[in-house]
Amino acid sequence: VVGVFVGGGFPPRHDGRRWMAAMLMTAVLFPGSCFAIAFVLNTIAIFYRSLAAVPIGYIVLVLVLWIFLSVPLCLVGTLLGRHCHRSGSDFPCRVKRIPSPIPAAPWFLRRQTIVLAGGLLPFGSILIEMYFVFMSVWNYKVYYVYGLLLFAFVILLCVTACMAVVGTYFMLNAEDYRWPWAAFGMGASTSIYVMMYTVHYFIFRTKMTGFFQTCFYFGYSSMLSIGLALTCGAVGYLAAAAFVRAIYRNVKCD
Repeated sequence: VVGVFVGGGFPPRHDGRRWMAAMLMTAVLFPGSCFAIAFVLNTIAIFYRSLAAVPIGYIVLVLVLWIFLSVPLCLVGTLLGRHCHRSGSDFPCRVKRIPSPIPAAPWFLRRQTIVLAGGLLPFGSILIEMYFVFMSVWNYKVYYVYGLLLFAFVILLCVTACMAVVGTYFMLNAEDYRWPWAAFGMGASTSIYVMMYTVHYFIFRTKMTGFFQTCFYFGYSSMLSIGLALTCGAVGYLAAAAFVRAIYRNVKCD
């Protein structure tokens, strides 16, 4: 409900009408991706007659809860978000109807470079904790410093927000106004480095062999990366949006 409440308020504030598409993306994108990965892994587990296999009845139950509970709640949250933000655009200054031409920028100020660079520092802030978490999950070590894990997660969110603000500032200085998706990408790109680390950990830190173990390792790692990408991407966009509104609210512009 909270996610679609926030997402449902974006189309009215941006003079958009694609609120239905935003609602469906919120309701389907992450749960659907995780369900598809889990379904494939469960099918493999059934084929190998593993104890990790979940009965089909439980899968159907989860699917029914998703369709008849999660999706209606998404609709309710979207309608509430549209109702609370029906006043329209909240931009602090006028916006041109015709987009201005974007001048050519050096390679280090291009969107692709900024997006990829934006995930390096957030990834570095959780690298050590990732090692111990992976040791606990895949190498059966005991992990008990949950307070430190929470602290690392808070640092990750703070660093992600700061990197998104800095990257957005560089883009605006280069007269590139296409910052919204770039800000989201700067946060989401952290998951690219996390996925690369999972490959490194699989090759050099584990003794897993065979199709079954490989599928489960990368399946769960993919779900982790997708969730991390959406979380950090949302934080990056919200921080950049607050920054853009703050600077344009305090400058004189036509």
